[in-house]
Amino acid sequence: MRGRKPIQRNIDADHSHICFKPCGVKRSELERVALREDEMEALRLADYEGLYQQECADKMGISRTTFSRLIESARGKIADALLHTKAIRIG
Repeated sequence: MRGRKPIQRNIDADHSHICFKPCGVKRSELERVALREDEMEALRLADYEGLYQQECADKMGISRTTFSRLIESARGKIADALLHTKAIRIG
């Protein structure tokens, strides 16, 4: 049994193939956290643009509850990477 087909999300900027890592540590020695492009777009809209969740959801073409799950997941991954010295890969 399969779940619902994911709704196509509107993403304004191409965030693919971007990677951040802690200074002074070789990338090959780091664990990685993968941030999906829709999670990066959610961060951009909510935290950089400063929009309310409903406005962000409307721009991405998704429901507010879906947006809320996206932003919670993205923030959790960023916090994990920062607190545990992991690289962040987007895309």
